[in-house]
Amino acid sequence: MNYKLILTAVSAFAIGLAVQGLHAQMTSPAYVVAMNDVKDEAGYKNEFLPPVLKAIADHGGKYVAGGFNKTTTLNGAPPPNRVVIVQFESMAKVKAWWDSEDQRAATKIGEKYATLNTFAVEGAMPK
Repeated sequence: MNYKLILTAVSAFAIGLAVQGLHAQMTSPAYVVAMNDVKDEAGYKNEFLPPVLKAIADHGGKYVAGGFNKTTTLNGAPPPNRVVIVQFESMAKVKAWWDSEDQRAATKIGEKYATLNTFAVEGAMPK
């Protein structure tokens, strides 16, 4: 009798892990793109970057690309002097980060040193 109970519990746990794995595979990553026109680079680097980078890391974001003057214009008008791409597990994670108190506070600091233009885009489904 105890073996049946243990086998049932182990099976339920394994099924739960499998369902979580399938859900994670079915969720598209999301990317945040920041195109910021930085007017005070020292203030931006010293006062804005530390809290915004911490907020991103605390919410599972991963810095993918970008920096100061790291773009090459292929067509159209050139972007501002700071372009960054950050990857999150999902759009829900992006929204949780963006709505967090630490990100709101960081944004207020950033607005003192740059014109901020930030948007999110859903990535392609993983294969």
